[in-house]
Amino acid sequence: MKRREFLMAAGAGLAASAIAKPAIAQSTPALKWRLTSSYPKSLDTLYGGAEIFAKAVSEATDDKFQIQVFAAGEIAPGLDALDAVGRGNVEMCHTASYYYVGKDPTFAFGTAVPFGLNARMQNAWHFFGGGMDMMNAFYKKYGVYGIPCGNTGTQMGGWFRKEINTPDDLKGLKMRIGGYAGLVLAKLGVVPQQIAGGDLYSALEKGTIDAAEWAGPYDDERLGLSKVAPYYYYPGWWEGGAMLHNFINLKSWDSLTPAYQSIVRTASEKTNAWMQAKYDASNPPALKRLLNAGVKLRPFPPAVMDASLKAALELYDEVSKTNATFKAAWDSTLAFRNDEYLWWQIAEYNYDNYIIRSLHRG
Repeated sequence: MKRREFLMAAGAGLAASAIAKPAIAQSTPALKWRLTSSYPKSLDTLYGGAEIFAKAVSEATDDKFQIQVFAAGEIAPGLDALDAVGRGNVEMCHTASYYYVGKDPTFAFGTAVPFGLNARMQNAWHFFGGGMDMMNAFYKKYGVYGIPCGNTGTQMGGWFRKEINTPDDLKGLKMRIGGYAGLVLAKLGVVPQQIAGGDLYSALEKGTIDAAEWAGPYDDERLGLSKVAPYYYYPGWWEGGAMLHNFINLKSWDSLTPAYQSIVRTASEKTNAWMQAKYDASNPPALKRLLNAGVKLRPFPPAVMDASLKAALELYDEVSKTNATFKAAWDSTLAFRNDEYLWWQIAEYNYDNYIIRSLHRG
């Protein structure tokens, strides 16, 4: 190659690289966001999920995209997290969608509904059953974009000061219970209370409430609820698989480059798997410790379960008559759940049931 041709070719290469570098820089700009959690730092899995997410985003972007995590109350009350994001006060939050059913009961489907989906079914419905698209069309009205980011698995039925033997024992009971389930229990005479996790112990201790549900043995032990209510009931039929979300201000989400949007999705999905696995690993030893400490473990009696199911179905029907968005989400969830159990009763349930029975036989 002649010297003139070589210099021209080299110049063209330098020019191309000069054009490429800004394109790369544009896909990985330096950003600093704030995330407000709905949970106190003492709940290392619920609050910790936000930290796992933020770390994953930072690592994937060589620290160019930094997300600072704040506990409930530091920049927004725990139950005001979604509103803070919708108003644009903060770029994003980590919370449970069903905390906001007071705005619209459709919010419940982002987390859990009574006698609905278990954790794996929630993931399947969101990612392959149209649930995520359906819910984001709904969330858009509130100025946020939602991505699943954690799941507790099936929760416990909560802590009670007295035994629950019949549906009549629920009448007049003041109970902390979140989301749509409170409306179901209200039909059975319960007086539902919406109280943040960090305030549960004092509310039970002072007698402000008679019962409280939170999550499962691991978190409940950390909150110390066994010290102020001796009876521990199961299952939490209102939360077969309680899903958490990252909610991102819609304008902030749209401002992200496609690369950053992909990283946020991937980091959220990593956290989704991490949280479920951590609870599955942490709940069994926590339950053992609680039982060794004298906690009185009780199943909800069949009559209570049947009355709860009846009340739930009545409420689904009532709300569906006046809320088309809710009806569409319930119809989708119900059809998906019923199809899933066609499979689960063949494989999953029979496998699990056999192992459990073999353990009891020794």
